[in-house]
Amino acid sequence: MSAGKLLLDHVYDNEVRYADKIYFTQPTGGGQVREYTWREVMDRARRLATFMQSQGLEPGDNVAIVSKNCAHFIISELAIWMGGYCTVAIFPTVSAEGAKYVLEHSGAKLLIVGKLDTWDDMQQGIPDDLSCIAMPLAPANDFMTIDHIVANHEPLAGKPAREPEDTGMIIYTSGSTGQPKGVMHGFKQMSAAAEGIVDALELNAQDRCLSYLPLAHVFERAYIECSSMIGAQHLFFAESLDTFVADLNRARPTLFISVPRLWLKFQLGVFQKMPAKKLNRLLKIPILGGIVKKKILGGLGLDQVRLAGSGSAPIPAELIAWYRKLGLNLLEGYAMSEDFAYSHLSKEGFSEPGYVGVPYPGVDVQISAEGEILIKSIGCMQGYYKQPDLTAECFTEEGFFKTGDRGERRSDGLLKITGRVKELFKTSKGKYVAPAPIENILNTDGHVELSMVTGSGHPQPCALLVLSEEERGKVSDSGSKDRLTAAFETLLSQTNDKLEHHERLEFIAVVSEEWTIENNMLTPTMKLRRTAVEDAYGPKLEGFYSQGAKVVWA
Repeated sequence: MSAGKLLLDHVYDNEVRYADKIYFTQPTGGGQVREYTWREVMDRARRLATFMQSQGLEPGDNVAIVSKNCAHFIISELAIWMGGYCTVAIFPTVSAEGAKYVLEHSGAKLLIVGKLDTWDDMQQGIPDDLSCIAMPLAPANDFMTIDHIVANHEPLAGKPAREPEDTGMIIYTSGSTGQPKGVMHGFKQMSAAAEGIVDALELNAQDRCLSYLPLAHVFERAYIECSSMIGAQHLFFAESLDTFVADLNRARPTLFISVPRLWLKFQLGVFQKMPAKKLNRLLKIPILGGIVKKKILGGLGLDQVRLAGSGSAPIPAELIAWYRKLGLNLLEGYAMSEDFAYSHLSKEGFSEPGYVGVPYPGVDVQISAEGEILIKSIGCMQGYYKQPDLTAECFTEEGFFKTGDRGERRSDGLLKITGRVKELFKTSKGKYVAPAPIENILNTDGHVELSMVTGSGHPQPCALLVLSEEERGKVSDSGSKDRLTAAFETLLSQTNDKLEHHERLEFIAVVSEEWTIENNMLTPTMKLRRTAVEDAYGPKLEGFYSQGAKVVWA
């Protein structure tokens, strides 16, 4: 880390160096935007920090934020840090029960409410005695607004400093299994990890990024928010799902990170306009292929991207290869909340589809005798909030974090994720099956939105599939159903040809229900909640197996 500098030290430097440079571009509706320079961002943050200090908060108190991504999320976080407090971010899609759990568990003394779609339901989980203030773009409420606060308070003067060991944020995991855990990160670890990311990606003030993955998640927090506090990238924000393509085209990002499900959606969108076979044929024609590539990336708003990243969940190797064929430098990385997203990244010379890259500087890796990946990172958490026993259980005697992921390392350091330790299940034949690699094969099929491999206690595993959005609209037609049945029989055969005998799928079950964040089948970062899916379809599995069909319509 550079001369002991922490995130706020970098921010104060940029406040002077880039005072009149635009830091944020925030959509305000109807195609309009509000731009904030570094000077304006820091002025608002300083005034908000003054207000917080006037509210009787004690140093180190937790202040919660619940908001979709927007400029005032980061402005609020800067104010929280300058005021001497710790941030607790709540996912904007969380239920009332989930919001209540995080607020009560963290003991938050103040809640900042921002841009939300589900506030009517969520507010039922907000304690009546909790003080709340509202960002611009927040839903209708009776709270004091940040605009009012900024207009009526003087900016906090000087360069309020934090100690390296101060806790700067508590990141509540998205809860794919059980209750979310509060991952505590100190300024020393956050700053070192963010500096490492900026150095590795060579980020600078000329770069542009679109912020749209949840800022409550470590991936967006580290790679977009905290890295911009050091590299001074121009951050654009997305307005809504409906305007996403327009938002992306406005930003024309040079760095773009996403999750596998969205990379798949982008690909399916391309295939809806041009069938895969035709596209592959055109790409092989020297001059025309270059024009087609440029047109596709331009249509996606990704034609200026010099680095594209995928994280948060495994991505099919074939999908990475497809994007690279288009000329997009798509890199896969690997990290988690507990190491502040600072673990592995693909880079030139160490980048191969199916592998998540090599360790960042300052990261040590081991593979345990059981095949579990063990990580020691400069971004390592301080521990789980109020859970010292769980914290102790998650580390080896040598100080390596037990990731819960299974993996293999090549001699050159490239790491392959082979599944989750706890996701392994045993068939009635006593053989263990890792579902994630099989799901990666299924998810590359254009008819498939999502899949989950299951079948614990049965002779062979099976797969549950959700149809792609395009196919869901056609499935009521009997001819379409016959076509899809034939397509899935082929997919089943082709998938099984790639698997060991004990991994081969008995059948594919096509489910009628879409898996979403709202129905609790996906986490806010669009990972499968396997327990929820198992609970929903487990009782039906016996009936599926008894049909003896290769494709079952559930």
